[in-house]
Amino acid sequence: MSRRGTCLLVFAKAPLPGRVKTRLAAELGAARAALLHRLLLRHTLEELCGGMRSVPLAVELWCAPHIRHPFFRECRRRYALALCRQRGRDLGARMHHAFTTALRRHRAVLLAGSDCPQLTTAHLRRAHAALAGCDAVLTPARDGGYVLVGLRRPAPFLFSDMPWGSSAVLAETRRRLRRKGYRWLELPPLADVDEYPDLLQLLDRAGDAPGLQVLARRLESLLGARRTPSGKSRGTSC
Repeated sequence: MSRRGTCLLVFAKAPLPGRVKTRLAAELGAARAALLHRLLLRHTLEELCGGMRSVPLAVELWCAPHIRHPFFRECRRRYALALCRQRGRDLGARMHHAFTTALRRHRAVLLAGSDCPQLTTAHLRRAHAALAGCDAVLTPARDGGYVLVGLRRPAPFLFSDMPWGSSAVLAETRRRLRRKGYRWLELPPLADVDEYPDLLQLLDRAGDAPGLQVLARRLESLLGARRTPSGKSRGTSC
């Protein structure tokens, strides 16, 4: 079977309270954290699927724990994308399975989550171009992980026994790529939204980023009065 061009895989969990954005739930509560997860995923799909005319990518939404959740079906209708089920015992196994499956059908594959509202079609365009001459591409996260990874050939060594969720992920990924002789390109780092200070920083930056302003208004509506961790109102002290 001949392989087509590049495919973008968006990894997402179903927006189930208590199962998503658990670090943010300590400040927001489980129900609002799940609503935040919905908003971030919808923003990601609106941004990335809306720009596909300028970036020749197929888009697939890889869902956990299954594709039957009504929100995933709504995303399929709204953004005209395929739904695929994540499979594997942990994040690394699920990413490896997704890459292996997609690389059978496509010459190059990009994978991103929905935690980085700063990720735009311009970033995808650069990542797509990088894979024309490299084996891999990374967009680092400011917390020591990465928000996007792209491959032109399978790399199972990137996904096993990785300290997921720690600040060591990016450094360990670089070490493994170097050891295996893979050529890779790193794009400028971006910030993801995992904890409450990340969310406040996103709202502060939104005024300078037109693509984030609609999301910021939705987040302000969800959060009500903008507050700092531990329930203190934002502002200066006297």
